[in-house]
Amino acid sequence: MSVEKTLRIFDNTLEVINKIIRLIKLRITQPVGLYGELEIKHIRNGEVIDVRNFPNIVTYDGYAEVAGLINGVTSGAFTYIAIGIGTTGELVSDSALESEIVTGGGSRASATCTRVTTAQTDDTAQLVWTWTFTSTFAVTESGVLDAASDGELLCRKVFAAINVGNTDQLQITWKIQVSAT
Repeated sequence: MSVEKTLRIFDNTLEVINKIIRLIKLRITQPVGLYGELEIKHIRNGEVIDVRNFPNIVTYDGYAEVAGLINGVTSGAFTYIAIGIGTTGELVSDSALESEIVTGGGSRASATCTRVTTAQTDDTAQLVWTWTFTSTFAVTESGVLDAASDGELLCRKVFAAINVGNTDQLQITWKIQVSAT
């Protein structure tokens, strides 16, 4: 093999290696995402009878609202949790719960909001609320919103029915971590 051909191969290989290094650096320093989980505790007579954990789904409306919060274009913080009886699976294009509960102790609630640590100090928004029911429901969905009614939907999750009755409680904890992908 000639020296010229060897040098061309070396130059091409070096160019590929440099592109890979740039991509790795971009991957490490640039992307940020919203990730998290939903925890549901079903409480009856003061005892936890069921605990479920799910990864969250962040909606397109949620991403847009978060982007607006960063630069002040929007102003509504996500502080409300809603539950419902809808069964259609969640999609990133969702803008509301399918069938939100508004009676019987299951109405949308202003959650207790804090920041907690997942990977870095205070990198996770946490919303917690406990409903005490006065009616019977088969709860199958939950979401995080930025208003007491209507509003933008940040997250939504659909799950197998949790059958709650009079005096049952449902404690929902949403955690949304802001993290590099």
